[in-house]
Amino acid sequence: MPTEQKTSPKDIFLHLLAIITLYASAGSFIALIFQYINIFFPDPLEFNSYALTAAYSSIRFSIASLIVIFPLYIWTSWHLNKSYQANPSKRNLKIRKWLVYFTLFAAALIIAGDLVALINNLLGGELTWRFVLKVATILLVSGSVFGYYFVDLRKNKIE
Repeated sequence: MPTEQKTSPKDIFLHLLAIITLYASAGSFIALIFQYINIFFPDPLEFNSYALTAAYSSIRFSIASLIVIFPLYIWTSWHLNKSYQANPSKRNLKIRKWLVYFTLFAAALIIAGDLVALINNLLGGELTWRFVLKVATILLVSGSVFGYYFVDLRKNKIE
């Protein structure tokens, strides 16, 4: 039986940083796409100059967040992958397992909730292009995150 790798504070904080920046990047990207959908497919009942100003403000914040946070996610992931290549047993750190499985769990719940909302609106006859595009955005982002970590688990056989 292989010895379990000890988790250092550096490992804990790097893994937390990677997963938090992933969540923040995904959230900012979804908010950015949602605001563009709101601008290009306005709701006639809600569209006014205030809604447009709020959308532009949200776009600026999302872009600013992505400019700072997404490169931090890329750097952290690169750094962690480099440490996994140097010491493959680090892939089996408990903190990594917990965060990866939690991310898969959260992504699966988001996908399920997204599909429930789509079917509910479809059955209620309230399906609009604006809504479908927002559902597709959430499905694409959460599906990408789920797929990436699911493939990583299978490829590296984390148990």
